[in-house]
Amino acid sequence: MTSDQRALRTAAADTRVRRAFEEADPPSYGVSLVAVGGYGRGELAPGSDLDLVLLHADDLAPTPGGGLTSQHSDGPLLPSLAEGIWMPLWDGPHRLDHAVRSETGMREAAAADLRVALGALDLRHVAGDPGLTLRVRTRLLADWRRDARRRLPELAALMARRHATAGELAHVAVPDLKESEGGLRDAGIVKALVATWLVDAPQADLEPARRLLLDVRDEVHALSGRSSDRLTPELWADLAVALRVKDAEAAQRLVRETARRVSHLSRLTWRRVDALLARPTRGRRPELHALGGGVAISRGEVVLERGAAPGRDPGLLLRAAASAAERDLVLAPATAARLAREAAPLPAVWPAAVRTAWIRLLAAGPGLRDVWATLEETGALARLFPEWELLRSLPHAAAVHRFTVDRHVLETCVEAAGLLSRVSRPDLLVVAALLHDMGKGDPGQGDADREPGGHAASGARLARRLAMRFGFTPTNVEVIETLVRWHLLLAETATSRDPHDPRTVAHLVERVPDRQTLALLLALTEADARATSVKAWSSWRAGLIRDLAARADRALLHRRTPEPDQEYAAVTVPPTVQTDPGRVEVEVVRQPDGALVRVFARDRVGLLADVAAVLTHLRIPIRGARAWPQGAVGVSEWHTSEDVPAAAVLRERIQAEVEGRTRVGAPAPAGGGAAAVVLVDPDASRTATVLEVRTADRPGLVHRVCAALAGVGVAVRSAHVDTFGPQAVDVFYVQEPGAGPLDAARAEEATVVVRAALEGVSADA
Repeated sequence: MTSDQRALRTAAADTRVRRAFEEADPPSYGVSLVAVGGYGRGELAPGSDLDLVLLHADDLAPTPGGGLTSQHSDGPLLPSLAEGIWMPLWDGPHRLDHAVRSETGMREAAAADLRVALGALDLRHVAGDPGLTLRVRTRLLADWRRDARRRLPELAALMARRHATAGELAHVAVPDLKESEGGLRDAGIVKALVATWLVDAPQADLEPARRLLLDVRDEVHALSGRSSDRLTPELWADLAVALRVKDAEAAQRLVRETARRVSHLSRLTWRRVDALLARPTRGRRPELHALGGGVAISRGEVVLERGAAPGRDPGLLLRAAASAAERDLVLAPATAARLAREAAPLPAVWPAAVRTAWIRLLAAGPGLRDVWATLEETGALARLFPEWELLRSLPHAAAVHRFTVDRHVLETCVEAAGLLSRVSRPDLLVVAALLHDMGKGDPGQGDADREPGGHAASGARLARRLAMRFGFTPTNVEVIETLVRWHLLLAETATSRDPHDPRTVAHLVERVPDRQTLALLLALTEADARATSVKAWSSWRAGLIRDLAARADRALLHRRTPEPDQEYAAVTVPPTVQTDPGRVEVEVVRQPDGALVRVFARDRVGLLADVAAVLTHLRIPIRGARAWPQGAVGVSEWHTSEDVPAAAVLRERIQAEVEGRTRVGAPAPAGGGAAAVVLVDPDASRTATVLEVRTADRPGLVHRVCAALAGVGVAVRSAHVDTFGPQAVDVFYVQEPGAGPLDAARAEEATVVVRAALEGVSADA
């Protein structure tokens, strides 16, 4: 099963075609017979067609008697000659696909039909006038290069429609070797893109993968006895023998891994095409747009800043990947490969900055897919998450799944990213989404889907170890382990037991310890189902699951025990702030991925709004914040993702804002008024009312919330600001100035003004 067999098949076909051409008594010049498509490439499979075109010069045309004349005509050429060539080929081992075209007609057909144009790029002389063939081929290539910028968007749309119909070769249950994404047609299109001279692609990586898919296609044709390119389940065992691997599962892994590489290279090349088409044909040299933390953007790809030191920064790889995924950009493969080679090893327990970048990557949404593929193909993912190899190209045992296990897990993360506003801990949700099916890669599980709870129990044990490595606290490790262990519980219980039976709810709450975990489990269940198939999250199933979750939530609410208020370790307050009530002091601690800004000032209503206003005005992105009172002094800590000005500069700007010498003002609302969820939890604290704000992260968010609360005289006693990828979950402990929690009316007022400030509408509305 080698390319030699395809070459022999092609040579035998060429011999038959030349004989037919010569026996038809062609003219000595101005007519040639050319092969296009797969036959033109010399890659005939057992079931391939013979794609032939009878070319003739523009100044040759048929006479009524079948002879030749020099009068130009676009009508049928030499009917008797064409019939004499085609007739002997009808009964051969390959089906015949033929056409007759003039020089101009060939170029016009290629200009009118992309499929013809792509096939013509592989045009190869078989018989007749070689000068005519060379002239036509040269002009077709010139036309393709000249019109590439205009035609490539049409080609991209054509390919997208095909992918939507055929799915991905690497992941769908019954893929098509030719038409599916990552298949032979995609590999051919990458070569066509390179032929435009506009972009390049790593041919050394593409060609071995393409040739393996050709080998597989040869075997599929031989085994099935027909020209179908579909990989049906019964073929895998025989393919394993032909591919010299141990079993059907190993054959699937090999073919799907190969398709994954083709798909990755295709997407990368198309990303470069998109970036090229978005730029003017003439412009300045590419600029490096710094993102901070050693990461930058160049020509639509995330790269390293000049002077970045991967060997001293273990979080650099994840920051680069997260930056690319959040912006739906390419993570430059050369950058990922360099980081895989040179990046400092991660410690046994990840520090907070590394874990934050990991969560940002997982919560990025659709941009995660291509970045994850780049991490896989460059070996970078093996450094970060070697356990992923357990799932790579692993087929699902259950037919309901539309993807392989690894792709299903990735799609679960993407689906979970759309549900972050529903939960108070988005970080735990996306990590549980990543880990929920890890047990299916456990060699000891066997057919895990036939053993209820088998892969979930195994995966929970692995999830515990991984969550500890990621640096989560013991409490959060328990939550992640619970989510993985019971990720099937809601769906199985809702569809198999009576939700009105108290024992059904009891069965659920015995396994889910609190309302926060239940909300996370509901979101994970939805993300898992949506990633499985359309039918797995039908309106009927969704209704059953949500109804059961609501009943369990009410049961957990009644048995809830409020947790004690969170206390903060005291920090040393500068003496100047203690002796001068109007004094502001600032400390800046530089960190590899940004900085920690600590602000001290006399505590008062609106203090946090003033500090947030200055940071926002300076365009300093806030990744996290904590604030608390320490005696009469308000202390706040602000984690930023970029370097910041010197402490003296920040102190002067904040001092001016506090004294009223400057007024930055609230930032303009986000365009369109992004949706916000504002929740009141009156039982979470004995001394304050807790407001939880969930919304899309955006510049000025903390400022907007604090300013809105200050505007109605509500004091922020402490704030807990966290950004999880594109989602912000901010918790504010608020009080009446000098008093305790808000009453119901004031809590409602606070909720209304915060939501109005975030959505860009008036509080009255």
